[in-house]
Amino acid sequence: MIPVRLDRISKSYGANAPVVHDVDVTIGAGEFFTLLGPSGCGKSTTLRMIAGFVAPSSGRILFDGRDMTAVPPNKRGTGMVFQNYALFPHYDVAQNVAYGLVSRKVAKDERRKRVAAALDAVGLDGYADRRIDQLSGGQQQRVALARALVINPAVLLLDEPLSNLDAKLREEMRTEIRRAQKDAGITSVYVTHDQNEAMAMSDRVAVFDAGKLHQIGTPREVYHRPASAFVARFIGRSNVLPGEVVGREGEQVAVRVSGGKTVLAGHPDDLAVAEGDAVAVSVRPEHLTFTDAGAGTFDAEVRGIEFTGSHCQFDLRAGDLDLAVTAADRVDLPRLGDTVGVRPESGRAWVVRP
Repeated sequence: MIPVRLDRISKSYGANAPVVHDVDVTIGAGEFFTLLGPSGCGKSTTLRMIAGFVAPSSGRILFDGRDMTAVPPNKRGTGMVFQNYALFPHYDVAQNVAYGLVSRKVAKDERRKRVAAALDAVGLDGYADRRIDQLSGGQQQRVALARALVINPAVLLLDEPLSNLDAKLREEMRTEIRRAQKDAGITSVYVTHDQNEAMAMSDRVAVFDAGKLHQIGTPREVYHRPASAFVARFIGRSNVLPGEVVGREGEQVAVRVSGGKTVLAGHPDDLAVAEGDAVAVSVRPEHLTFTDAGAGTFDAEVRGIEFTGSHCQFDLRAGDLDLAVTAADRVDLPRLGDTVGVRPESGRAWVVRP
């Protein structure tokens, strides 16, 4: 297990704005670290710089303290799992998995043992002689993962590996990938635009937008204490309420939001806030609770209800604010057209950079 250091790396093409701008990250040895963000935000370019397929315009990439910035991809000791699997259709499963060992001139008997162990690790024991076109999408993804693991890479890189699978299979495969990674103890960098994948699989998440890194943290930190309005909106669903700081109560700040209502909210240690500052407050839909009309922070009209099984999602209108509320399904929930009171749960509102 080795740490990976991205030392203020940037990537620009010509005179255009940087695709990746000044990313400074240390990925711990054995960590499952996810680069998360919308399409075109720079996350895949960052992964390809780690792999050596793209050279950074500035900054350094270090593996266990060794500068790898100018080292070619085949000398970095990385294993790569691609979005489209990149399997050889004219090879059987065992030949696909063994490809990296053949190119490294590993002895035949050792190759056979390592291929068998890799296939067993991804649940494909007994599939060695199958043709690639005889496999399902999930099985092909397992072959791609086995091929990356069989070379015992120092760093495992995964670029949107589940995006071509259906929802149920994605859930199964993310469990398999996480288990295989932890069993092997390999430092891993995973790229996805899917927030659920990032939350379920990662030790830590780095949230990107427009080439910039907005926040790094555990899934819980990023979800419950987003650093910016972008992070709050991108990770799950959030009510982001613009407002102005009007005072303090202990560790919390009082923020007057639209309609003159005041919300108490926590804030990051590195975000200095003073009276009169323009900020935004993030409140997750599940952290807004219903009250009687007139008894909450907001009075709102129920504009929409979506039943999702165990929960209901409500769209509300409070003055000029749109609010989303998620509540466990029960018989006494508000109905369409009702006027209700709504208030944030104590300690659940969070100040974010607008």
